[in-house]
Amino acid sequence: MKYRKLGKSGLKVSEIGLGSWLTYGTATEAETAQACIHKAYDLGINFFDTANAYNNGEAEKVMGDALKAYTRSSYVLATKVFFPMGKGPNDRGLSRKHIVEQCEASLKRMGTDYIDLYQCHRFDSDTPVEETLRALDDLTAQGKVLYTGISEWTADQIKNAADTGRRLGLRPLVSNQPIYNMFERYIERDVIQACEREGMGQVVFSPLAQGVLTGKYKPGQAVPPSSRAANDKTNGVINSYLRDDVLQVAEKLERLAGSIGASLSQFALAWVLRQPNISSAIIGSSRPAQVEENVKAAEIKLTDELLAQTEAILAEVSGFAPLR
Repeated sequence: MKYRKLGKSGLKVSEIGLGSWLTYGTATEAETAQACIHKAYDLGINFFDTANAYNNGEAEKVMGDALKAYTRSSYVLATKVFFPMGKGPNDRGLSRKHIVEQCEASLKRMGTDYIDLYQCHRFDSDTPVEETLRALDDLTAQGKVLYTGISEWTADQIKNAADTGRRLGLRPLVSNQPIYNMFERYIERDVIQACEREGMGQVVFSPLAQGVLTGKYKPGQAVPPSSRAANDKTNGVINSYLRDDVLQVAEKLERLAGSIGASLSQFALAWVLRQPNISSAIIGSSRPAQVEENVKAAEIKLTDELLAQTEAILAEVSGFAPLR
């Protein structure tokens, strides 16, 4: 495993991280989830990402329980705050009240004294950014949080937060967690540039387009009965990928990956990691073998010729042409 600095901070995270969005605490039994976490740790993954809203806190519990087997200083534990955790008007968002209360709740669920990276899961237009940043800074001063970040904020929101933090003399945000894969490239327009200016690194989610970039879905064929697409009928994101033109492109990419002896998932992860501003690509897993296969992506370096061939293939799909 290789490691990269998280933005301009001194924190180093594994190029491949392990997340727990739709798997841990829901579809995957806790025993299997723990096996994936243990395999990831054994393979050198030190970055583990979850959120309070994932299955209403259950994912945090599973992650925390599994990581208790290891020295606390040996891994980087990340979680998030924003989405509703109750029915009350203050049980959501990025107010000081919600942030402080949910930080305490996350610490308890995960059985730890501190959170390495605490992230704002989305932007909250109902709360002044100054209030949010001061709350995060206070938690950092108290030692309950070591670093802070955001997820899916726009370039303008990132710039405004950085300017506000400087004006108030607060500790800077160090990361952004956006969706990023061969089919979702909006951060290439201005988010990466905004983060580079502010010393923030990307820890991207869905680098395999929710499984479409593993080769499991084929054009003209029914989805596998054990797949996410078959078992999560409300998942609009994955359904947007299940178009024949997208799946045909995935097949071409799989053949290109095979030309260098890589699987499609390894190739797709290496493509994501070609971006120097990306600190870690967060994978999900329901089997330890998936973790073992995907970490090999960190060993793959894509040539300029392969990258050009990849862009040409991606340009065949409407809406997924290279961004300029």
